[in-house]
Amino acid sequence: MVDPRFSVLSEDFAADPYRYFAGLRDRSPVHYEPAIDSYFLSRHRDVKRVLTDHEAFTTETLQVRAEPVMRGPVLAQMTGAEHTAKRKIVVRGFTGQALQEQTRAVHADAAELVAPFLSRGRMDLVNDFGRPFAVYVTLDVLGLDKHDWQQVSGWLNGVGEFITSMGLTPERRRHCLDCAEQLEAYLAPVIEQRRRHPGEDLISKLCTAGSDGIAMSDRDVTALVINVLVAAVEPADKTLGLLFKHLIDHPEQLAQVRQDPALLPAAIAETLRYTPPVQLVPRQAEQDAVFASTVVPAGATVFCMIGAANRDPEAFSAPDTFDIHRQDLGTDRSFTAAAQHLAFGTGLHQCVGAAFARAEIETVAALLLPLLDQVRYSPGFRYRETGLYTRGPAALSLDFTPVHEGAPAVAEPSPPSCPLQGRPAPYPPLFQESGPAVHTTTTPTGREQR
Repeated sequence: MVDPRFSVLSEDFAADPYRYFAGLRDRSPVHYEPAIDSYFLSRHRDVKRVLTDHEAFTTETLQVRAEPVMRGPVLAQMTGAEHTAKRKIVVRGFTGQALQEQTRAVHADAAELVAPFLSRGRMDLVNDFGRPFAVYVTLDVLGLDKHDWQQVSGWLNGVGEFITSMGLTPERRRHCLDCAEQLEAYLAPVIEQRRRHPGEDLISKLCTAGSDGIAMSDRDVTALVINVLVAAVEPADKTLGLLFKHLIDHPEQLAQVRQDPALLPAAIAETLRYTPPVQLVPRQAEQDAVFASTVVPAGATVFCMIGAANRDPEAFSAPDTFDIHRQDLGTDRSFTAAAQHLAFGTGLHQCVGAAFARAEIETVAALLLPLLDQVRYSPGFRYRETGLYTRGPAALSLDFTPVHEGAPAVAEPSPPSCPLQGRPAPYPPLFQESGPAVHTTTTPTGREQR
C-alpha cells in the first residue's frame, strides 16, 4: 500500500502528480480519500471501464457540481434520445463546412494576437497569447463579441471554480454563483436576438433546433452555451503551452516537426497522452463495483485519473517518455472514438469536438513554429504547472528571434489534416462532457491565471 498519509489533495501531489502515478497504479489502484468520501482510479483498464459503462457509473454528480453554475443540465447529464439529439446539433457546429470556416478564424485570431510580440522576441505563451486566444476562438464559434473576452473569461473562472473545487467557502460559492448569473444575463439578449434573426453560429443552431424536432428553452440553450464556453476554453491554452514545452525539452523532435510539419498532429496526440489537460473525470457508482479486490460502494463518487491512466505501461510502452513517433498511439485514431489515450474521455460522454480541438491546435502551432525561430525559455524562467482537475503551465515565457516589420507574412495555410474529409467526425478537450477544472492564481499583471 502507499503511505497511509498520502493524499491526492496534498500540496506535494499538486506540485507534481506524475511522480505518484506509478505507485498508485501498482500499490493502490483504488485510492480512497476520506476527506471527500471519494475513490480515485489510476489504471487504464479501470478508468476505461468506468467511462464506458454509463449505466453502472453515471454523471449524477454533475447535478450538484455543475448544474447550478451551468444554469441547467449539460450534455453529460443527458442520456437516450435527448442526449443523442442535442449532441448531434453541437457536433454539427464543429464539423464539415463549419469546421473549415472555424479553422480560418483560428488562423486569423492567432495572427492578430501574436503580432504585437513578434518584434520583441519574447512572449508568455500561456498568459500573453494562449488564454486570450482560447477565449477569442470560442467566442467566434458562438458568434459572440470578442471585445468582451476579458469579462467573459472572468465569469468562466468563477463557473469553473464551482465545478471543480473540492470545498468552497460560503463566500467563494456566492462569488461563483454571481459569475454564473452575470454570464446568464449577458447571454439572454443574445439568445433572444438569435431566435429572431439566426445566423450560422452555434448559438443560432441551438436556438433553431426546432427544425430538428427538438424544442429548446432559453434555459436549455444557456446551459449548452456555457457548457461549450467552459469546456472549449480550458484545455486549449493548456494543450498549446504543453505542446511547446515538450518540443523545447526535446529539441531533436522539435527539429523533426519543423522539417516535416506532417508530424505536428502526432506531436499534439502525444502531448494529450503524456500530459492531458483534463486530469480528473468524476462519475457516481450506481451499484457496488469491484476494482483490484476493492469494493467501491453504490452511491460513491469515483474520480478517473486520466493522467495516470495515460501513463499506464499496460496501455503504452515506455509511458513516461515523450515520443512523437510511438507506434502504440496512432495519430489519426487519437482524435476519434477509437483513441487509445483517454484525454478526450471515452464512451457515451466522450468529448464533443475532438476534430475541432485538433484543427485549433494544429492551425495555431503551424502558424507559430515558423515565427518563433530559435524558440527557447527566457533567461531565469522557472517552469511550474498548476491544477488538480485540469493541469497546465502557470506561465511559459519564451524568447525567440525577433521578427521585424517588413518581414514576409505567414500565409494562411490550407485546411490542416485534422478534418479527415469523408470520415465520421470524432468528438473534444472541447467538452469533456464531465466538466473541466479551473484553478486560478494571480499573475504579476493582476490577471487571473487558470
